[in-house]
Amino acid sequence: MFKNLCLLFLSFISLTSFAQKAADKEEWQSLFNGKDLTGWDIKIAGHKVNDNHKNTFIVEDNMIRVNYKEYDKFTTEYGHMYYNKPFSHYKIRLQYRFTGNQVPGGASWNVRNSGIMLHSQSAASLGLDQDFPISLEMQYLGGLNAGERTTGNLCTPGTIVEINGKVDQAHCINSTSKTYNGDQWVTAEAIVLGDSIVYHMIEGDTVLTFTNPKIGGGYVGKNHTFKDGKVGSEDDWIRKDNTPLGSGYIALQAESHPIDFRNIQLLNLKGCMNPKATNYKSYYKYPDNSTCTFNK
Repeated sequence: MFKNLCLLFLSFISLTSFAQKAADKEEWQSLFNGKDLTGWDIKIAGHKVNDNHKNTFIVEDNMIRVNYKEYDKFTTEYGHMYYNKPFSHYKIRLQYRFTGNQVPGGASWNVRNSGIMLHSQSAASLGLDQDFPISLEMQYLGGLNAGERTTGNLCTPGTIVEINGKVDQAHCINSTSKTYNGDQWVTAEAIVLGDSIVYHMIEGDTVLTFTNPKIGGGYVGKNHTFKDGKVGSEDDWIRKDNTPLGSGYIALQAESHPIDFRNIQLLNLKGCMNPKATNYKSYYKYPDNSTCTFNK
């Protein structure tokens, strides 16, 4: 009898320990299958959704490559590739590297300049000629072998944020990162917690933190309107002025300089937060208990 009770107790401890480990194990998902662009929508200014103009986005060697080999000259073909599912609370991590030379016609400020857009509007909602989605851009800059040039910065097309508790009107806000020259791979990560706080990290270091993202602040600064930016459904965005921006799409950017992206992974931080559920995760930051599942 005593032996049986001990076995039952040990089994209970083992099952509890297993459940705890399962709840703690992070379930990262890959947003890129390494083979093709399945799951992503392309929108290039002046072109319809999923018109991959001149093969701007291609897949080679398990990388998504922003490619300008078919361009004679860049004019206004600012492009973005959007993962087709929105998120609100998550971590995203990836590696990027700039390569080669900028395509002729690209602006001087776009040399070794790209990024990813967070909390972005969808590809389908952009105006035909709209350059940039309303979003929070985690800007990536490569060094120019001429002084410091930070990466993991923030740019705010159609959005505005607070830094250290105060609204910052600047369109782009520099991080505290080091400079990365050459064609080296750089590891970037963002922790995005709805409309409360966002952290930018480069090579494991937190380089920028901002809070309370909202729609507004002009399109590229207060004096540049949504109309100036050829934003689709301009009146709808104006009505949303000063409203919290807590979710949206993730997009990779093409701005006239070749760049490669790889190992694009996301950890969802929104889900079942009921410890009794089979799909409970201890690391979730925001509840969605409608997704909870239970043993019968």
